[in-house]
Amino acid sequence: MADLGVRYAKALFDLAIENRQTGEFMQQAQFLCNTFEGEEGALRILTHPLISASDKDAFVEKVYSGAVHQDLMGFMKLAIAKNRETFLLPALTKLVEMIKLHKYQLTARVVSAVPLSDVQLTKISQVLTSKLGKKVEINLIIDPTKIAGLSVHVDGYFLDRTATTMLKNMKESFAK
Repeated sequence: MADLGVRYAKALFDLAIENRQTGEFMQQAQFLCNTFEGEEGALRILTHPLISASDKDAFVEKVYSGAVHQDLMGFMKLAIAKNRETFLLPALTKLVEMIKLHKYQLTARVVSAVPLSDVQLTKISQVLTSKLGKKVEINLIIDPTKIAGLSVHVDGYFLDRTATTMLKNMKESFAK
């Protein structure tokens, strides 16, 4: 059942390709993901066990009608009808990922102890783009516990040059 979100995403991806609307689907799927996430997100309403399917359907119609493609609306309504609302966010997240890969785009997760300037982020993106042969967007996460340095997660690769990891490695080598 865990791959059901992937199957939904694949079906939506195929629709987007067939209709030549990958850009629109990606933008709207990202919009939906943003509205679903968080403590006050719409997904909290859609997954609430005491709210009826008809009320959830009416909510989706009222909030997203006109703002979201009819195929994405149909997907949300199908998930509600089949009581599979919990698969909405994973499926839409996977859809965005699939479209980005299709468009030769990757998103790198960069963890830094301090905020980075736009120039630094651009430079990191350029280096990764040239190394991987795909356009790389940067998702910066600030984590002061890293002390200094960066860690980069992208396309199955992981590079950790944080002070925390280097100190840990040094400690382990002295212990030997």
